[in-house]
Amino acid sequence: MYWVGQRGDRHKHPELKWGERNTIFVNTALGHKFLFEDPETKEVLLEHVVDFTGIRTIGEHPSPVDPNDEGYARNIQETLVHEWDRHKKVKRTFTELGFSKGRLPDDIFASMGAYHYNNDKYRALEEWENKGVFVNWWEVDVFFIQAPWELKLVWQTRIKGLVEAWTNTELENTSLYGMRRYEEGARLVSHVDRVTTHAASVIINVAQGNVTKPWTIEVHDHADRLHEVVMEPGDIVYYESAKCLHGRNTPLQGAGSYYVNMFSHYRPAGDPDWYKRPNPKGTPEPLINVGDCQLVGPADQYSSGSVHCDDPAIGIHLSPAQFTARNGDDLYDWWIRVRQEEDGEDIPTEGNEINQDEL
Repeated sequence: MYWVGQRGDRHKHPELKWGERNTIFVNTALGHKFLFEDPETKEVLLEHVVDFTGIRTIGEHPSPVDPNDEGYARNIQETLVHEWDRHKKVKRTFTELGFSKGRLPDDIFASMGAYHYNNDKYRALEEWENKGVFVNWWEVDVFFIQAPWELKLVWQTRIKGLVEAWTNTELENTSLYGMRRYEEGARLVSHVDRVTTHAASVIINVAQGNVTKPWTIEVHDHADRLHEVVMEPGDIVYYESAKCLHGRNTPLQGAGSYYVNMFSHYRPAGDPDWYKRPNPKGTPEPLINVGDCQLVGPADQYSSGSVHCDDPAIGIHLSPAQFTARNGDDLYDWWIRVRQEEDGEDIPTEGNEINQDEL
């Protein structure tokens, strides 16, 4: 990698290596020119003039998609059983349900939107091999739009105030990931996040397009009831991400559809063992028993109060499927069931409704 001066003189920068882990960040200025050359063949791979803050990828990562590969069912089932056990080990909670919907401040949404607009064409395949089956990367390519650390820190720190207000807890930044771009057919296995660092988090929908059916974020509350939340660009979903199972089991639908998210994570300030502790005084009690629940609206409408329960504190996002998980095998059955429904197969509903007696 060379910085090219106004007279065409080259100034060498560190040599680039393969892989996302070897990303190099360079502070420069608008109008500066860079040249990327193969060190062995001396072939010029890319000439780039800086027009805006962004990330460029040199070369292409080979796609891991294999339409004939159906060998992941066992891995998915084992993963879901493991994730169920993980979510039960977290003692502390912060809110009644474990999630809530909100909205980004306009200036942060504008900043993220502008960054996405400028850099979407430079997206690269996200590296998923040997990282598990949390995204169905073997069926659909998943893309990544990297952002500079300094800019991500601005976004994350600003959002932290919103999450502190939601949890009523002083927090510290731990991780901000993305932007990740999902495309038609993408699915996410239900899971929980890293326990030491991901106590309270937000999902940020930066952009979406050509989506023909809402691609809901599925969150299980503290009683393991499924909620399905519809998001639009600029929306955020707060969630207790090491405690509450979450995913997107239903495939993203729409010809040429895409969905771009970021994920910002926090934990109680100075307390990596937060998950081992009982709730401090004043923490809202988890909402467990909400009485009888009935489907009162269309079964294909989400975030609209289609399910009515005796206790209105359950909110408007309870899944019309009225599914409550009781173990990891239930989660796997749900993963299979929603795919079969999308493929037009008839699925028995008996046994999948909310059973308040077991809560």
